[in-house]
Amino acid sequence: MAKKNIFTDSFGNIYILKRIIIFILGVVSYRRFNGFNKLKITGTENLTDLPDSNVLFVSNHQTYFADVAAMYHAFCAVNNGYHNTIKNPVYLLNPKVDFYYVAAEETMNKGILARIFKIAGAVTVKRTWRAEGKNINRMVDMSEIENIMKALDNGWVITFPQGTTSAFAQGRKGTAKLIKNQRPVVIPIKINGFRRAFDKKGLKIKVTGVKPTMEFQPALEIDYDNESATEILDKIMHAIGQTPEHNLLHDYDVKQKEIKSQSQQ
Repeated sequence: MAKKNIFTDSFGNIYILKRIIIFILGVVSYRRFNGFNKLKITGTENLTDLPDSNVLFVSNHQTYFADVAAMYHAFCAVNNGYHNTIKNPVYLLNPKVDFYYVAAEETMNKGILARIFKIAGAVTVKRTWRAEGKNINRMVDMSEIENIMKALDNGWVITFPQGTTSAFAQGRKGTAKLIKNQRPVVIPIKINGFRRAFDKKGLKIKVTGVKPTMEFQPALEIDYDNESATEILDKIMHAIGQTPEHNLLHDYDVKQKEIKSQSQQ
């Protein structure tokens, strides 16, 4: 697989251009996370002493871009020795550039801003179950899997195993299968409050005074040889708070469905 060099990352993107883009996006978005709203970050001590490559972050997803932008701030801050805070944006002068995130291809091809985000580190994939608002069923493009593996071979990668911003959506086994094959260090991230603070795209502020949270957890303990993809996925979904027991409305929804079913009999 292709390797990065001193001038470009593993996908041929020029480092100087990436640094400029990350700096500009960081400056533009900074007040969203430490001004209009106050991002609370915890657990970044779990990011110290991680290897420079083959680290996979798994997270729940609430907006298209605000989640990732906030993570860029957190990673760049940690890269410069600031833990659990983004109060000193000087870290934007020395960003973490070997950082990638998995994103839906149809999302990253819409508009200039999305394309700029793509240069900053997006690894695009085509959803196998949904496209353009319709349910579909298509085969996995193996070249896309190779691109994710290439990113892991050369840096850190974040993926959203649910593949959607909908809360408590089912996780996709593709993430777990990739973990079994690639054997990365897996760091769960649990976020909250982004959906309330920002619109679905994460570009507009809906409410000010919100305190979104971002929690970095210890690396998952995974038996790569003996645990199945299903077992690994269950661990991930529990760690990022997306299993039924984390849904405060789950029991209520189940009871309402039972009542509705009985009334129709």
